[in-house]
Amino acid sequence: MIGKLKGTIDEIGDDHVVIDVHGVGYVAHCSARTLGKLGSAGEAAVLFIETYVREDQFRLFGFLTALEREWFRLLQSVQGVGSKVALGVLSTLTPGELANAIALQDKTAVSRAPGVGPKVAVRIVTELRNKAPAFAGEASASIGLKQELGEGVASAPVSDAVSALTNLGYSRDQAANAVAAALKNGGEGGDSAKLIRLGLKELSR
Repeated sequence: MIGKLKGTIDEIGDDHVVIDVHGVGYVAHCSARTLGKLGSAGEAAVLFIETYVREDQFRLFGFLTALEREWFRLLQSVQGVGSKVALGVLSTLTPGELANAIALQDKTAVSRAPGVGPKVAVRIVTELRNKAPAFAGEASASIGLKQELGEGVASAPVSDAVSALTNLGYSRDQAANAVAAALKNGGEGGDSAKLIRLGLKELSR
């Protein structure tokens, strides 16, 4: 089982990279986001690897972080999501963005990924909603509030503040982040007007 590759980039294809490790070239299939962040041929690279062994194939999938690899595994626990669709989702959304979308039950954001139709998007946000907080990465600070919003159990001031900021043209994710920051910076227990004011202050930074 291969868990990590550290070597030199030999070539980068449309959906894969070849990493030269002491003269052996390993083909790792990657998301478009990962391929875009890798360097050029001849540069050093480190990839976290998920190894697939089947009767008729042996494939390696490469990721820049262990967190991205965990999401690749999680996504495939959902019915209708295979390796190709999972890479498509990770090409479209970062782990943090994916965690946010699932917490907010944002099916539209998930369905932007290639190969993800409305039904699969619903299954992803529904089946993974309880697992998202543990894999939120940089989004962990506000993931709890977003889950409350997604499940419709957030307090009225919070819900109203997020709704108001969304009506001003901000995305639900941006609005939720702003309100979460507002709560942290003295807005806890405040009414919706206060949260909106503090949220706008956060968004103007």
